[in-house]
Amino acid sequence: MSTSGIAMIIALTPHRFPGLSTIGLVIFLLDLLFFLFITMAIILRFILYQHTLRRAFTHPHEALFISTLWLSVAAILSNIDEYGRIFLSRDRYVALAGFMRVAFWVYLAVTFAFSVGQYHLLFTVKEERRLTVSAMTPAWILPIFPVMLAGTLATPCARGQVAESAIKILSAGLAAQGLGILVSVFFYSTYLSRLMAFGLPVQRPGMFIAVGPPSFTCSAFVSMAGEIPRVFRDLAGQGVLEGYAGLADPNTLAAGVKLLAISSAVFLWGLSFWFFASASVGIMAGMPDRKFHLSWWSFVFPNVGFTLASIRMGKTLGNQGVLWFSSVMSILLFLAWAFIAFRCVRAVYKREIVWPGHDEDSE
Repeated sequence: MSTSGIAMIIALTPHRFPGLSTIGLVIFLLDLLFFLFITMAIILRFILYQHTLRRAFTHPHEALFISTLWLSVAAILSNIDEYGRIFLSRDRYVALAGFMRVAFWVYLAVTFAFSVGQYHLLFTVKEERRLTVSAMTPAWILPIFPVMLAGTLATPCARGQVAESAIKILSAGLAAQGLGILVSVFFYSTYLSRLMAFGLPVQRPGMFIAVGPPSFTCSAFVSMAGEIPRVFRDLAGQGVLEGYAGLADPNTLAAGVKLLAISSAVFLWGLSFWFFASASVGIMAGMPDRKFHLSWWSFVFPNVGFTLASIRMGKTLGNQGVLWFSSVMSILLFLAWAFIAFRCVRAVYKREIVWPGHDEDSE
Protein backbone atom coordinates (compact mmCIF):
# COMPACT_ATOMS: atom_id res chain seq x y z
CA MET A 1 0.00 0.00 0.00
CA SER A 2 2.66 2.47 1.04
CA THR A 3 4.93 1.72 -1.92
CA SER A 4 2.03 2.18 -4.36
CA GLY A 5 1.17 5.40 -2.57
CA ILE A 6 4.70 6.75 -2.95
CA ALA A 7 4.61 5.90 -6.68
CA MET A 8 1.30 7.76 -7.01
CA ILE A 9 2.63 10.85 -5.24
CA ILE A 10 5.70 10.90 -7.49
CA ALA A 11 3.42 10.76 -10.54
CA LEU A 12 1.37 13.75 -9.36
CA THR A 13 3.68 15.93 -7.25
CA PRO A 14 3.56 19.48 -8.68
CA HIS A 15 7.23 20.50 -8.49
CA ARG A 16 9.12 18.14 -10.78
CA PHE A 17 12.53 17.47 -12.29
CA PRO A 18 13.56 15.40 -15.35
CA GLY A 19 13.45 11.69 -14.69
CA LEU A 20 11.05 11.91 -11.74
CA SER A 21 8.33 9.98 -13.59
CA THR A 22 10.83 7.23 -14.41
CA ILE A 23 11.76 6.97 -10.72
CA GLY A 24 8.06 6.67 -9.89
CA LEU A 25 7.59 3.95 -12.51
CA VAL A 26 10.51 1.95 -11.06
CA ILE A 27 8.99 2.21 -7.57
CA PHE A 28 5.62 1.10 -8.95
CA LEU A 29 7.16 -1.93 -10.65
CA LEU A 30 8.95 -2.70 -7.38
CA ASP A 31 5.58 -2.50 -5.65
CA LEU A 32 4.14 -5.07 -8.06
CA LEU A 33 6.95 -7.45 -7.11
CA PHE A 34 6.27 -6.84 -3.40
CA PHE A 35 2.57 -7.45 -3.93
CA LEU A 36 3.10 -10.73 -5.78
CA PHE A 37 5.69 -12.00 -3.28
CA ILE A 38 3.63 -11.16 -0.19
CA THR A 39 0.42 -12.54 -1.71
CA MET A 40 2.15 -15.80 -2.62
CA ALA A 41 3.63 -16.02 0.89
CA ILE A 42 0.22 -15.55 2.52
CA ILE A 43 -1.36 -18.14 0.21
CA LEU A 44 1.44 -20.56 1.13
CA ARG A 45 0.74 -19.90 4.80
CA PHE A 46 -2.93 -20.82 4.36
CA ILE A 47 -2.02 -23.96 2.40
CA LEU A 48 0.51 -25.19 4.97
CA TYR A 49 -1.55 -24.16 8.00
CA GLN A 50 -5.15 -24.42 6.84
CA HIS A 51 -6.64 -23.65 10.26
CA THR A 52 -5.21 -20.11 10.06
CA LEU A 53 -7.51 -19.11 7.18
CA ARG A 54 -10.68 -19.22 9.28
CA ARG A 55 -8.88 -17.74 12.28
CA ALA A 56 -7.62 -14.81 10.23
CA PHE A 57 -11.19 -13.64 9.55
CA THR A 58 -12.27 -13.81 13.20
CA HIS A 59 -9.13 -12.80 15.10
CA PRO A 60 -9.98 -9.43 16.71
CA HIS A 61 -6.86 -7.74 15.32
CA GLU A 62 -5.77 -9.67 12.25
CA ALA A 63 -9.30 -9.58 10.77
CA LEU A 64 -9.21 -5.80 10.49
CA PHE A 65 -6.14 -5.92 8.24
CA ILE A 66 -7.45 -8.38 5.66
CA SER A 67 -8.91 -5.37 3.87
CA THR A 68 -5.40 -4.11 3.10
CA LEU A 69 -5.37 -6.61 0.22
CA TRP A 70 -8.09 -4.61 -1.54
CA LEU A 71 -6.47 -1.29 -0.63
CA SER A 72 -3.31 -2.52 -2.36
CA VAL A 73 -5.32 -3.50 -5.44
CA ALA A 74 -6.95 -0.05 -5.58
CA ALA A 75 -3.57 1.67 -5.34
CA ILE A 76 -2.15 -0.55 -8.08
CA LEU A 77 -5.06 0.19 -10.42
CA SER A 78 -4.68 3.94 -9.83
CA ASN A 79 -0.98 3.71 -10.67
CA ILE A 80 -1.71 1.71 -13.82
CA ASP A 81 -3.83 4.60 -15.07
CA GLU A 82 -1.39 7.36 -14.06
CA TYR A 83 1.71 5.74 -15.51
CA GLY A 84 -0.27 4.52 -18.51
CA ARG A 85 -1.09 8.14 -19.32
CA ILE A 86 2.55 9.15 -18.90
CA PHE A 87 4.33 6.35 -20.78
CA LEU A 88 1.81 4.75 -23.16
CA SER A 89 0.88 6.04 -26.60
CA ARG A 90 -2.62 7.42 -27.02
CA ASP A 91 -3.85 4.30 -28.82
CA ARG A 92 -2.53 1.99 -26.12
CA TYR A 93 -3.95 4.18 -23.36
CA VAL A 94 -7.38 4.06 -25.04
CA ALA A 95 -7.07 0.27 -25.16
CA LEU A 96 -6.30 0.32 -21.43
CA ALA A 97 -9.65 2.03 -20.79
CA GLY A 98 -11.60 -1.20 -21.39
CA PHE A 99 -9.58 -3.01 -18.74
CA MET A 100 -10.04 -0.14 -16.27
CA ARG A 101 -13.82 -0.12 -16.77
CA VAL A 102 -14.16 -3.83 -16.05
CA ALA A 103 -11.69 -3.59 -13.14
CA PHE A 104 -13.73 -0.80 -11.52
CA TRP A 105 -17.03 -2.69 -11.51
CA VAL A 106 -15.43 -5.93 -10.31
CA TYR A 107 -13.53 -4.06 -7.59
CA LEU A 108 -16.67 -2.21 -6.43
CA ALA A 109 -18.77 -5.39 -6.25
CA VAL A 110 -16.11 -7.42 -4.44
CA THR A 111 -15.20 -4.74 -1.89
CA PHE A 112 -18.84 -3.91 -1.10
CA ALA A 113 -19.56 -7.58 -0.44
CA PHE A 114 -16.36 -7.84 1.58
CA SER A 115 -17.23 -4.87 3.80
CA VAL A 116 -20.65 -6.32 4.61
CA GLY A 117 -19.27 -9.80 5.24
CA GLN A 118 -16.26 -8.73 7.29
CA TYR A 119 -18.23 -6.46 9.61
CA HIS A 120 -20.84 -9.21 9.99
CA LEU A 121 -18.11 -11.60 11.17
CA LEU A 122 -16.80 -9.01 13.62
CA PHE A 123 -20.34 -8.32 14.89
CA THR A 124 -21.03 -12.02 15.51
CA VAL A 125 -17.64 -13.31 16.71
CA LYS A 126 -17.56 -15.07 20.08
CA GLU A 127 -17.75 -12.70 23.03
CA GLU A 128 -14.27 -13.52 24.35
CA ARG A 129 -12.78 -12.50 20.99
CA ARG A 130 -14.69 -9.27 20.47
CA LEU A 131 -13.01 -5.92 20.23
CA THR A 132 -13.50 -3.59 23.18
CA VAL A 133 -14.14 0.15 23.15
CA SER A 134 -11.21 0.70 25.55
CA ALA A 135 -8.89 -0.68 22.84
CA MET A 136 -10.58 1.09 19.93
CA THR A 137 -8.23 2.38 17.21
CA PRO A 138 -8.85 3.88 13.75
CA ALA A 139 -8.06 0.41 12.37
CA TRP A 140 -11.75 -0.39 12.99
CA ILE A 141 -12.38 1.70 9.86
CA LEU A 142 -10.28 -0.57 7.63
CA PRO A 143 -13.03 -3.02 6.46
CA ILE A 144 -15.00 -0.12 4.94
CA PHE A 145 -11.87 1.53 3.49
CA PRO A 146 -11.62 -0.59 0.29
CA VAL A 147 -15.16 0.17 -0.93
CA MET A 148 -14.54 3.83 -0.12
CA LEU A 149 -11.49 3.81 -2.39
CA ALA A 150 -13.80 2.82 -5.25
CA GLY A 151 -14.65 6.52 -5.25
CA THR A 152 -10.98 7.46 -5.50
CA LEU A 153 -10.61 4.88 -8.26
CA ALA A 154 -13.63 6.19 -10.17
CA THR A 155 -11.88 9.10 -11.89
CA PRO A 156 -8.91 7.07 -13.24
CA CYS A 157 -11.37 4.47 -14.52
CA ALA A 158 -13.71 7.08 -16.05
CA ARG A 159 -11.06 9.11 -17.91
CA GLY A 160 -10.86 7.03 -21.05
CA GLN A 161 -14.57 6.12 -21.19
CA VAL A 162 -17.35 7.48 -23.35
CA ALA A 163 -19.65 9.85 -21.49
CA GLU A 164 -22.42 7.35 -20.69
CA SER A 165 -19.99 4.86 -19.18
CA ALA A 166 -18.07 7.60 -17.39
CA ILE A 167 -21.13 9.08 -15.67
CA LYS A 168 -22.13 5.63 -14.40
CA ILE A 169 -18.67 5.02 -13.00
CA LEU A 170 -18.52 8.46 -11.38
CA SER A 171 -21.99 8.08 -9.86
CA ALA A 172 -21.20 4.64 -8.44
CA GLY A 173 -17.86 5.93 -7.18
CA LEU A 174 -19.55 8.85 -5.45
CA ALA A 175 -22.01 6.50 -3.74
CA ALA A 176 -19.12 4.28 -2.58
CA GLN A 177 -17.16 7.28 -1.35
CA GLY A 178 -20.17 8.55 0.56
CA LEU A 179 -20.70 5.15 2.15
CA GLY A 180 -17.08 4.96 3.26
CA ILE A 181 -16.77 8.46 4.69
CA LEU A 182 -20.07 8.23 6.58
CA VAL A 183 -19.25 4.88 8.20
CA SER A 184 -15.82 6.29 9.08
CA VAL A 185 -17.40 9.35 10.70
CA PHE A 186 -19.63 7.06 12.76
CA PHE A 187 -16.49 5.30 14.04
CA TYR A 188 -14.74 8.60 14.72
CA SER A 189 -17.19 9.38 17.53
CA THR A 190 -16.22 6.14 19.29
CA TYR A 191 -12.53 6.77 18.60
CA LEU A 192 -12.57 10.27 20.10
CA SER A 193 -14.59 9.04 23.08
CA ARG A 194 -11.99 6.32 23.63
CA LEU A 195 -9.18 8.91 23.55
CA MET A 196 -10.99 11.12 26.05
CA ALA A 197 -11.78 8.23 28.43
CA PHE A 198 -8.65 6.06 28.14
CA GLY A 199 -5.92 8.30 26.69
CA LEU A 200 -3.59 7.83 23.74
CA PRO A 201 -2.99 4.31 22.38
CA VAL A 202 0.32 2.50 22.83
CA GLN A 203 0.71 1.94 19.07
CA ARG A 204 0.54 5.60 18.16
CA PRO A 205 1.44 5.39 14.47
CA GLY A 206 -2.01 3.81 13.97
CA MET A 207 -3.54 7.19 14.84
CA PHE A 208 -2.66 8.31 11.31
CA ILE A 209 -5.23 5.86 9.91
CA ALA A 210 -7.88 8.43 10.86
CA VAL A 211 -6.31 10.83 8.35
CA GLY A 212 -7.17 8.52 5.46
CA PRO A 213 -10.98 8.64 4.98
CA PRO A 214 -11.45 12.44 4.81
CA SER A 215 -8.22 12.80 2.80
CA PHE A 216 -9.11 10.27 0.12
CA THR A 217 -12.66 11.64 -0.01
CA CYS A 218 -11.33 15.18 -0.48
CA SER A 219 -9.03 13.92 -3.26
CA ALA A 220 -11.88 11.98 -4.90
CA PHE A 221 -14.22 15.00 -4.89
CA VAL A 222 -11.65 17.22 -6.60
CA SER A 223 -10.64 14.63 -9.21
CA MET A 224 -14.28 13.79 -10.01
CA ALA A 225 -15.07 17.49 -10.40
CA GLY A 226 -12.24 17.78 -12.93
CA GLU A 227 -13.78 15.05 -15.09
CA ILE A 228 -17.37 16.30 -14.91
CA PRO A 229 -17.14 19.14 -17.50
CA ARG A 230 -15.97 16.76 -20.25
CA VAL A 231 -18.65 14.20 -19.39
CA PHE A 232 -21.46 16.78 -19.29
CA ARG A 233 -20.40 18.34 -22.60
CA ASP A 234 -20.45 14.94 -24.28
CA LEU A 235 -23.83 14.06 -22.76
CA ALA A 236 -25.25 17.39 -23.88
CA GLY A 237 -23.98 16.74 -27.39
CA GLN A 238 -25.90 13.46 -27.38
CA GLY A 239 -29.03 15.20 -26.15
CA VAL A 240 -29.27 13.05 -23.01
CA LEU A 241 -28.15 15.51 -20.33
CA GLU A 242 -31.72 16.38 -19.42
CA GLY A 243 -32.30 12.80 -18.40
CA TYR A 244 -29.52 13.00 -15.81
CA ALA A 245 -30.09 16.39 -14.24
CA GLY A 246 -32.97 18.17 -15.93
CA LEU A 247 -30.68 20.88 -17.28
CA ALA A 248 -29.55 21.44 -20.83
CA ASP A 249 -26.59 23.80 -20.30
CA PRO A 250 -23.55 21.62 -19.59
CA ASN A 251 -21.34 24.54 -18.58
CA THR A 252 -23.73 25.81 -15.92
CA LEU A 253 -24.34 22.34 -14.55
CA ALA A 254 -20.63 21.44 -14.55
CA ALA A 255 -19.72 24.71 -12.81
CA GLY A 256 -22.30 24.05 -10.10
CA VAL A 257 -21.10 20.51 -9.54
CA LYS A 258 -17.48 21.64 -9.48
CA LEU A 259 -18.18 24.41 -6.96
CA LEU A 260 -20.02 22.00 -4.66
CA ALA A 261 -17.22 19.42 -4.96
CA ILE A 262 -14.45 21.91 -4.20
CA SER A 263 -16.37 23.36 -1.24
CA SER A 264 -16.87 19.88 0.18
CA ALA A 265 -13.21 19.05 -0.45
CA VAL A 266 -12.01 22.10 1.47
CA PHE A 267 -14.34 21.13 4.31
CA LEU A 268 -12.85 17.63 4.45
CA TRP A 269 -9.26 18.81 4.02
CA GLY A 270 -9.60 20.71 7.28
CA LEU A 271 -10.74 17.54 9.06
CA SER A 272 -7.83 15.61 7.53
CA PHE A 273 -5.34 18.22 8.66
CA TRP A 274 -6.74 18.14 12.21
CA PHE A 275 -6.34 14.35 12.46
CA PHE A 276 -2.86 14.66 10.92
CA ALA A 277 -1.84 17.31 13.46
CA SER A 278 -3.35 15.37 16.38
CA ALA A 279 -1.53 12.17 15.40
CA SER A 280 1.74 14.10 14.89
CA VAL A 281 1.48 15.69 18.34
CA GLY A 282 0.71 12.27 19.84
CA ILE A 283 3.87 10.86 18.24
CA MET A 284 6.02 13.80 19.33
CA ALA A 285 4.71 13.45 22.88
CA GLY A 286 6.35 10.03 22.97
CA MET A 287 5.93 6.45 21.79
CA PRO A 288 5.66 4.07 24.76
CA ASP A 289 6.55 1.13 22.52
CA ARG A 290 9.43 2.08 20.22
CA LYS A 291 10.02 -1.44 18.95
CA PHE A 292 9.22 -1.79 15.24
CA HIS A 293 5.69 -2.96 14.45
CA LEU A 294 3.90 -3.23 11.13
CA SER A 295 1.69 -0.36 12.33
CA TRP A 296 4.63 1.92 11.52
CA TRP A 297 3.51 1.75 7.89
CA SER A 298 0.58 3.92 9.03
CA PHE A 299 3.05 6.81 8.89
CA VAL A 300 2.90 6.53 5.09
CA PHE A 301 -0.29 5.30 3.43
CA PRO A 302 -2.95 7.46 5.19
CA ASN A 303 -0.73 10.50 4.71
CA VAL A 304 -0.44 9.62 1.03
CA GLY A 305 -4.16 10.41 0.86
CA PHE A 306 -3.61 13.71 2.67
CA THR A 307 -0.79 14.63 0.29
CA LEU A 308 -2.81 13.69 -2.80
CA ALA A 309 -5.71 15.78 -1.50
CA SER A 310 -3.35 18.74 -1.00
CA ILE A 311 -1.87 18.33 -4.49
CA ARG A 312 -5.27 18.26 -6.17
CA MET A 313 -6.69 21.10 -4.09
CA GLY A 314 -3.62 23.24 -4.71
CA LYS A 315 -3.86 22.69 -8.47
CA THR A 316 -7.61 23.33 -8.57
CA LEU A 317 -7.44 26.49 -6.45
CA GLY A 318 -4.15 27.67 -7.98
CA ASN A 319 -2.73 28.08 -4.48
CA GLN A 320 1.08 27.96 -4.47
CA GLY A 321 1.24 27.67 -0.69
CA VAL A 322 -0.77 24.44 -0.73
CA LEU A 323 1.27 23.14 -3.68
CA TRP A 324 4.56 23.75 -1.89
CA PHE A 325 3.14 22.16 1.26
CA SER A 326 2.23 19.07 -0.78
CA SER A 327 5.74 18.95 -2.28
CA VAL A 328 7.30 19.08 1.19
CA MET A 329 4.92 16.33 2.32
CA SER A 330 5.94 14.26 -0.72
CA ILE A 331 9.61 14.48 0.22
CA LEU A 332 8.93 13.67 3.89
CA LEU A 333 6.78 10.69 2.96
CA PHE A 334 9.44 9.34 0.61
CA LEU A 335 12.04 9.57 3.38
CA ALA A 336 9.64 7.95 5.86
CA TRP A 337 8.89 5.16 3.38
CA ALA A 338 12.60 4.44 2.85
CA PHE A 339 13.36 4.45 6.60
CA ILE A 340 10.37 2.27 7.54
CA ALA A 341 11.19 -0.17 4.72
CA PHE A 342 14.70 -0.51 6.14
CA ARG A 343 13.38 -1.04 9.67
CA CYS A 344 10.81 -3.57 8.39
CA VAL A 345 13.45 -5.68 6.60
CA ARG A 346 15.69 -5.42 9.66
CA ALA A 347 12.88 -6.53 11.97
CA VAL A 348 12.15 -9.60 9.82
CA TYR A 349 15.85 -10.46 9.67
CA LYS A 350 16.13 -10.21 13.46
CA ARG A 351 12.93 -12.26 13.85
CA GLU A 352 11.10 -9.46 15.65
CA ILE A 353 7.99 -9.68 13.44
CA VAL A 354 6.21 -12.28 11.25
CA TRP A 355 7.83 -15.18 13.08
CA PRO A 356 6.15 -17.83 15.29
CA GLY A 357 5.45 -16.43 18.73
CA HIS A 358 5.24 -12.84 17.45
CA ASP A 359 2.42 -10.61 16.20
CA GLU A 360 -0.98 -12.32 16.47
CA ASP A 361 0.71 -15.68 17.27
CA SER A 362 1.76 -14.31 20.65
CA GLU A 363 -1.85 -13.82 21.80
